[in-house]
Amino acid sequence: MKYHFLADTYETECIKVVSVWSEFDDADLPVRPCRTDARGRSVHEQMVHQCVSEDLWFRTMLGIDVAAPPLPDRETRFEFMKRYAEDSGKRVTALRAKPDAWWEEEAAFFDVRRSHAWIMTRRLTHTAHHRGQQTALLRMRGHALHSTYGPTADTGGLMLNRAPTIYAYASLDALIKGEAAGGAKAALPGAPDTPVTERPASD
Repeated sequence: MKYHFLADTYETECIKVVSVWSEFDDADLPVRPCRTDARGRSVHEQMVHQCVSEDLWFRTMLGIDVAAPPLPDRETRFEFMKRYAEDSGKRVTALRAKPDAWWEEEAAFFDVRRSHAWIMTRRLTHTAHHRGQQTALLRMRGHALHSTYGPTADTGGLMLNRAPTIYAYASLDALIKGEAAGGAKAALPGAPDTPVTERPASD
């Protein structure tokens, strides 16, 4: 099945979404990049957008309906995490059942037509884009960051300095259970003595 890598990638991207959400506190939900500028989505609005837009794309462009409301009854950080984890898990199962011919079929993508594989690729990049905005918000709030793809300043700095990749949790199940219990993220070593950028400021 030559397109199963897209289902596998979607699964890992969903884990990364929930992992980033786990780094926030409930007190962060109303926070915007600039508190006086409503153009920048708050953390809460980012979570709503992720859930609602993904539900819409899958139902209307990919024909995959998980038959569940996209938003949790109580819009708290943890309830968003549970809702998205459950719904995205159902979508992973549906995607893995699709034959190659389905991935190559075209469907409406707004005002044009594209293959299901193309639409899925665009969905992955859409999600990564918004997740990047949220990791920036985490830094603005002074939070430490576990890995999403590779090392961060809090896991040891730059890959070229052999900093490790440290995920907050080993799996999505462990994440949900850990956060339900109040948090059980992997320990972080903290920022190293060496610069965490390839272009450190000169003195």
